[in-house]
Amino acid sequence: MSIPTEGETYAKIMEYLRKLQEETAMMAHLQKANDKTRLALAWLAMSEKFKQMQHQFTILAQGRLQ
Repeated sequence: MSIPTEGETYAKIMEYLRKLQEETAMMAHLQKANDKTRLALAWLAMSEKFKQMQHQFTILAQGRLQ
């Protein structure tokens, strides 16, 4: 069993966030297709938040947290 590295762990976190962002965007699309515009906008907002989190995690990983 190998010891995980910071780089490997960061990559896993980013992959999870990327998948979450993609899936919440898909939910927004599906809700819009079902004429549920209000829910679609909420899902889209979550998708954007996951995208912002990816940026914040990258800054954190680079050691530039302010």
